[in-house]
Amino acid sequence: MTAPTVTLRRLLPEDAESYREMRLEGLSNSPDAFGSTLEIEQAEPLERFANRLSHSAVFGAFRGARLVGVAGFYVEPGPKHAHKGVLWGMYVRPEARGAGVGLKLVEAVLDHARQHVEQIQLRVVSDNRAARRLYEKVGFVEYGLEKRAAKYKGRYHDDVLMALPLIAATTEALPA
Repeated sequence: MTAPTVTLRRLLPEDAESYREMRLEGLSNSPDAFGSTLEIEQAEPLERFANRLSHSAVFGAFRGARLVGVAGFYVEPGPKHAHKGVLWGMYVRPEARGAGVGLKLVEAVLDHARQHVEQIQLRVVSDNRAARRLYEKVGFVEYGLEKRAAKYKGRYHDDVLMALPLIAATTEALPA
């Protein structure tokens, strides 16, 4: 018997309960991979997750009716940075890893981002080799390392900074 096909779609506020469950699982299983903590987000009401889904582009991967992966996107705030977007909150449940779910989620975010920004960026914990390989596979390039970027429960983590241009760079003539 084969596993159900994975389908992707943008999550809606009505998906808040499934999204909250998945987000809390990610924070529990991979606490170093996220900027938030399980303790903080467990205390948040369901309405907070519904609000996040109504104001952010969060994509979900489903096997049948079960949410097995998520990835989010937002445009950087402010007029000088609005040409850049950020891929955030990526998490794939362990039972769905190795089946291309992460790649499909990243591609969905990139398809969406191309309609809104010229470049997309992300941060990934330096020792998360699988995630770094995935991002490199779709064209992200490392452009920096933030040492001691996060500290959780007394332990520091470095973040690798990665970017992917979504449009060809233009060259503007400089004044002589």
